Order: sequence, then structure tokens, then C-alpha cells
Amino acid sequence: MTEDTVLPAQREQVTVGEPLLEVSGLTKYFPVKGGFPIKRTVGHVQAVDGIDLTVRVGESFGLVGESGCGKSTTGRLITRLLEPTSGSIAYRGKDISRATRRQLAPIRSEIQMIFQDPYSSLNPRQTVGKIISGPMEINGITPEGGREKRVRELLEIVGLNPEHFNRFPHEFSGGQRQRIGVARALALEPKLIVADEPVSALDVSIQAQVVNLLQKVQKELGIAFLFIAHDLAVVRHFSQRVAVMYLGKIIEVGDREAIYNRPRHPYTHALLSAVPEVNLTDDGESAGRERIRLAGDVPSPISPPSGCRFRTRCWKAQDKCATEEPPLVRISGNQEGHLTACHFPEEPTTEARDEDIVLDPALVALEEGAGE
Repeated sequence: MTEDTVLPAQREQVTVGEPLLEVSGLTKYFPVKGGFPIKRTVGHVQAVDGIDLTVRVGESFGLVGESGCGKSTTGRLITRLLEPTSGSIAYRGKDISRATRRQLAPIRSEIQMIFQDPYSSLNPRQTVGKIISGPMEINGITPEGGREKRVRELLEIVGLNPEHFNRFPHEFSGGQRQRIGVARALALEPKLIVADEPVSALDVSIQAQVVNLLQKVQKELGIAFLFIAHDLAVVRHFSQRVAVMYLGKIIEVGDREAIYNRPRHPYTHALLSAVPEVNLTDDGESAGRERIRLAGDVPSPISPPSGCRFRTRCWKAQDKCATEEPPLVRISGNQEGHLTACHFPEEPTTEARDEDIVLDPALVALEEGAGE
């Protein structure tokens, strides 16, 4: 990036910290067809079920959870690529959850998306210049100096050679293609970018480059990010605040330090314990740490458990958990802004227990057999 490169966010001052996106009670049910006649609806997949979240101006907000928990669906609802079943999506104080295509037109340019797969998100029949300038053409935007000049500037911003303007996607590697996707997202000078697992399809050696690029773009251009991922290490590196999602529900929200060092929800504890990490003592030996292995599989989103959705896999579940859904609230002892949805929260540290927790009976029998 040269000193002469014009950064989009330099053209308009924004107040960092103000709410940019406010989601309330957001729900998305997908119908399940079956029976006779075939088109009859026999149930619904509760992909997203009443979530609340707020993304502030210039903030990087992480959304994490297991595969199938509804993260990507949430991203597509916020960008209005999917129609919500219920709930509200407020952008800059204006409800856009039921806005028509005409009403959304001026907002589309301010909310952009980076897709997960860089190999399928770019049109193989178009040149890089056409791909990046496409959003400007659709929105009738002609930057100062022309679209081609702006595209070359964007290529330079994301670390690609501006001379590659006329090349096709197949001539680039996966990491380079994702950089093209980032340039396309920046073309309309957005205020919010939804990044849907932008590095999960990339080689590990390339992931850090793309994440650092996004972080640089976020800081220098003042763009807010909703960063969706299942890689907790990447989210910790990129996001200032983090929300943990399980089976269509957000079960814990807090700043990065609170979520990673003082989690309160049992599921967050289990999620963090699964992160590969080598801890060494002063003697250079491996230090033991808690391991939480959850029994069974994630319940079906077609018929989720009553009450707390995590109770069927939780070691602290009691009768109350089956009858009452825990609200997402601040728990005594938590700092302001750290919210947890649990009737019986964990101690505020990942080292609260000395012994490993192994919930799967098959694993217990296997380990006992190995020790004999």
C-alpha cells in the first residue's frame, strides 16, 4: 500500500463505539417437507432461534460455535441474503428486516460479505477487474479517476499486483482469490463487512496472511466486522468482542479477555478445552490442563431440547434446565457486557477444576482399559 493510495474511510468521519447493527429476536426456520402430498410441511429446522447481538461502529465482533449451530445463517440474515422468519435487524437505527429491494438499495453498499469458499465465490468467466468493479457498476458508482483506477487501488490495498487487473480467477491461488474477495467487498466503501469463515478453506500457511490483511483493513479503514468462524484461535486474534453460539442460540457474549480467560457457560468451557495447545512447565515438560469431552451428538435443530438446549450434554444439568430456558443476562461477578445464558454457570476461570471431565462412557471405558 503506497502513501498515495486513497483509503475509503478517510472520506467520511464516523463515531467509533456507537451501535451500527442491532439484532433483536432474530429467527430463521426452514420448512421440512414430507408426507403425502410431498409438499406438505411436517416440521421446521430451527437454524436461528431468537438471537440478540450488537455490532458497534469500527468494531470487530466474533461469532463462534460448532458446525451447524447457525453462524452462517445469521450472517446471511444480516446481509439480507435470507429473509428472517421473525425478529428485527436495525442498521443505523433503521429496521431493515422487512425492507423491500428498493428500500435496501442504498444500504446494500454499506453492508458487504466475504464468503467462505474463494473458489466458488468468484465468477470464473470474469476478469479480476470485472469482478471488483461489478458492484460499482450495479450501484451506478463512478469514482474519481474512473473505475479501473479504483480497482487497481483496491488490488494494491489487499496486497495484489495492480497489473493483474485483466487476469482470471483460475490464475490465482486460494489466498490470492480470497484477497480478491476482500477487494470486491471494499469496492463500495462499506461500513460493515460480514466475513463468513473467510480462512477455513485456505491452507494453514495462508490463513495468517488473510487474517492480518483483514485486521489491517479493519483498523485503517474503520470498518466494522462480524467475523464468523469455528477456529477459536483466529477469532481471538481478530475480534474485540465474541459471542458463542450453540444450536441456534447465543449462549455467552463478552469481550475477548472475558470469554477466553473467564468463561462462565459450560459449553464455552468445553469449546475452549478443545483448542489444540501445548503447555510446558518450567522444566520443559507438558503441563496437564482440563479436557472436557461431551457425550453424544448435537441434538437435531428440528426438535431441540426443551429449556436449555445444551442440557442434554451438560454435566451440570438439573431439572430446572429442562423446564426453564435460561435468559442471556449478566451474572453476579461478571464485568459489565459479559452475558451468559446458564442457570448454573461455571467458576470464572478455565482452570477451576483440577481433574479432567470425561462425559462419554465409551471414552471412560477405553481409557480404563488402556491403563490396565
